[in-house]
Order: sequence, then structure tokens, then C-alpha cells
Amino acid sequence: MPKKFYCIDDFRLAAQQRLPRVIFDYVDGAAGFETSNRLNQEVIEQVRLMPRVLVNIQQRGLAKRFLDRTWALPFGIAPMGMPNLAWPNTDITLASAAVDHEIPVCLSTFGSSSIEDMAKRAFGNVWFQLYVGPSVDDAMDLVQRAKNAGYEYLVLTVDVPVVSARLREQRQGFERPFRMRPRQFLDFAVHPKWVFQTLVNGVPQPVNVSSEDNVADKPKFTRNENRGHIDWQFLDQLRERWTGKLILKGVMSADDAVRIRDAGVDAVYVSNHGGRQLDAAPAAIDMLPEIRQAVGVDYPLIFDSGIRSGEGIVKALALGADFVMLGRPFLYASGADGQQGVYRLVELLKNDMLLVMAQIGCTEVAHLDANVLA
Repeated sequence: MPKKFYCIDDFRLAAQQRLPRVIFDYVDGAAGFETSNRLNQEVIEQVRLMPRVLVNIQQRGLAKRFLDRTWALPFGIAPMGMPNLAWPNTDITLASAAVDHEIPVCLSTFGSSSIEDMAKRAFGNVWFQLYVGPSVDDAMDLVQRAKNAGYEYLVLTVDVPVVSARLREQRQGFERPFRMRPRQFLDFAVHPKWVFQTLVNGVPQPVNVSSEDNVADKPKFTRNENRGHIDWQFLDQLRERWTGKLILKGVMSADDAVRIRDAGVDAVYVSNHGGRQLDAAPAAIDMLPEIRQAVGVDYPLIFDSGIRSGEGIVKALALGADFVMLGRPFLYASGADGQQGVYRLVELLKNDMLLVMAQIGCTEVAHLDANVLA
């Protein structure tokens, strides 16, 4: 009997039942007491849209022109470390979904697939997200690999100078690179399908970097290493080195956004890392209108953090985003039902957007602005 999912909460609950707790808490958890994660969602829920009447909405379009390309939908798949923990081959599933739905998928430095393999699977739909470890030279080597593989979009994450304290991960004994520990035996024993599939396909590890020294073609980069040496001077170096589209992810300050724009960066990615970094951070959606006003109406802005529906995507676009990315929801969907779950999620988001746009009398994504807010 096919599984039925009607919203992202359905995927989340199913993933919670299907995955070992140590894995679910890695996917679902956030920094500290997870206040920022909850706030992201609560503030988006509080945004109101104005219903309109007597508008011909029989034809509605979701295509979006963004960064010199027309995407079929105004949202994409955010970078996520080791997505294959949610379910084996999640990265391949995400690449297929990106191609089939004509949306971008962003491969993390800590992704489960190589830069080169993801480029072959997702063709021109894949972006590369860069974390910079202790060695700038190693980071530039990753950039060159992405360039050689044909990537046109580079996303530099700048909001992880150090990794936050994620209490759920600590309590469950989660670590990267991931290892199955004896203390988690009972957790794994009651989730045999995940264990079997993971053992058959191999315990996922980051394949573009290594936690060990002297691993061929893999720079050493452990998750908890300090990354605080990355500064504006490095940004200038990267801008000179990377000739494609450059996006900076993790921006919450309007002052920072203006300086980033003036440094020649092609787009700012407004995000508080889904509440996974600074628990005292404001809701990302609260900062979006301020950043939009600061950088101007035409400067490209991407948004994530707290989006849990197509309605949420509409709200983010109305508040100033040009494009929206989602992370956790895609891991919930994969953890709940594999490839079918991921494809179902894209359709749910798409249909939800079309429904909401009909209610507010909007026929084109380009028309979503402050005028649709209540």
C-alpha cells in the first residue's frame, strides 16, 4: 500500500519512525536549545497574505529567471552534509529530482558524492557549496575541481567560523565521520531496514575531504576544526579565482550584505543555517526585508531557514527573496520514503504554491512582492 504524505510534517513523522534516533536527531536537531530553529518556523507562520477576488487565475506560472538561468520552479535543494545518512543514495535521488524538475541542487563540501560524480548526475543543475578548512590552498583545490567539472555556481558558506554545540547530537553520541558505536546498538536494532540498507550500500562518509592525513586527492578537514581565519581578504581571493556565479551563504546582517554586494559577489544567501549555528540569532525571515532594502530591488537574494510549505516559499518571495532553498524537508522526505518521498515533496511544494497564488490573485512568481502581504 503506498504511503500517503500531505505535508512536510507527515514526512518528518515518518522519518522519525523509520530512522535510528541518532540519525533523526542529526537531521532534525539544531544549535543549543533549538530556540532559533523553532523561531524560524513560528515567524514564517505569522506572516499573513491578503486574499484577493475576481482575478482570473486559471493560468499560473512558477518558472523563475534567476542568475542568468530560467528554473522551472522558484526553489531548490540546499547543501546538506552527508545526506546519505537519511537514506542510502539520497544524494543520487536529489540529483535526479533536480534534473527531472529543473531545479538546482547544491552539493556540500561534506556531501556523500564526489564533485565530479554529482556534476555528471545533475548536469547543469548542480551548485557546489564550499567550506574552507585550515588550508586555503586545499579550499582553492576544491574550487578548481568544481570549475574543471563544469560547475557554474559556487556557494561559499560564511556562518560557520566554528561549529555550534548541537545538544541532541552530543547526547546521542553522533560524530563525523559517522561510526556505528556500541552505545547505539539498541537504537540500530529496532531500525533493521535502515541498518541493512546502510550496510549494503556502505556507511556514508564525506568523499571530497577526509578526517585523516595523507589520503590521496582528499584534503584533511574535520568537522570541528576552527574556520575563523576566513575573512574579507579571502573573499577577494575567491572572487578573483572563481569566474562563475559566486553566492555567499549565511548572511543575516544588512551591513554585511551591502559589503558583500560591493565586493562583486553575485548573490547573497540569507540564512541562519536553519538554526544550527547561533541559537540566539533572530529568525532569518525577519532579516530578509531589511537586507532587501539595503542591497536594492535588483540585487539577487536567496533565502532559507524555516520553510516548511509552498505557502512559506510564497511568503519568502513576497518579503524580498528571489529564490528559496530547502534542506531538512528533503532529508525528511528521503528518510520517510526514499526517492518516491523526494519526488512527492517537490510536487507538494509546487501544488501548494499554485493553490496559495490562486487565493491571493497572483498568476506569476515575478508578481510576488509586498503587495500580496496583509
